[in-house]
Amino acid sequence: MSSRGPNRGRGEDRGRGGNQRRGGAGNRGQGGTKGKGRQPGDRQERRRRPAGLGGDRVEGRQAVRELLLAGVRPTHEVVVAAGQNQAGMLAQIVELAAELRVPLKEVAKAKFESMAVTEAPQGVMARAAPLREHDLEELARPSDGRSPFLLVLDGITDPGNVGAALRTAECAGVTGAVLGKHRAAHITPAAAKAAAGAVEHVPMALVPGIPNALARLAELGVWSVGLDVAAPTSVYDMSVAADAVALVVGSEGRGLSRLARQRCDVVATIPLSGSLSSLNAAAATAIGCFEIARHRQRAEG
Repeated sequence: MSSRGPNRGRGEDRGRGGNQRRGGAGNRGQGGTKGKGRQPGDRQERRRRPAGLGGDRVEGRQAVRELLLAGVRPTHEVVVAAGQNQAGMLAQIVELAAELRVPLKEVAKAKFESMAVTEAPQGVMARAAPLREHDLEELARPSDGRSPFLLVLDGITDPGNVGAALRTAECAGVTGAVLGKHRAAHITPAAAKAAAGAVEHVPMALVPGIPNALARLAELGVWSVGLDVAAPTSVYDMSVAADAVALVVGSEGRGLSRLARQRCDVVATIPLSGSLSSLNAAAATAIGCFEIARHRQRAEG
């Protein structure tokens, strides 16, 4: 762990490679363009937006299986569409539900489709207790002997991108995630499905504002690294990745918000060689997370 600590002023050693440029909302972040157009289930998704983190409705085979396997929150019911070949992952879900004494209900395919919220629920859904909200301070503490490695999502509104980012983050070894309460997607059914079970393994905090959360993380000794296409430093040259660190990814359209960018200790770019000017939020998250994971593995080795 570096000398980062609660008594360090925000002006001290701001750069460590990075935040010399001040960008407004017009500076697109490296999570810059939307990954897909409006999908048929999006209107239902917006109507069901959870007040908290959400996660009470889970659709898709891998997401439901991980819900049952993880056992971190109660599962109230599993619903499957009739007429499916109950083999492979679906058979595992049925067996797990029986083993855990979770009520299993089979309904006609048409009924199931009318109940589903996501575009392709794969013939299975579950109702569960909402995901637990963790305190930011809790996420900033070492976990299982590892220094914190957090993912901060700054205003990402596409549930599919939120879910894909969390799935990638979990695979890269992220120890926690931070989401904003306002103007951002939470764990809707589409997000839970895209996360493919990662929401059961990544503790999450829901905060009133991302800039204030970054300031608090600084007090707790966690470096913040923001991804921005206009940054002067390459993500491959980060010098703080092996410390307690939070990767900050901006929204699909505008990227990092102005205040979030200012609160980051390092602002880094993912070098692009093609004709397009930006990556979508989920792809940028994947590159950033695994680059930090590479630095951490090297430091531990």
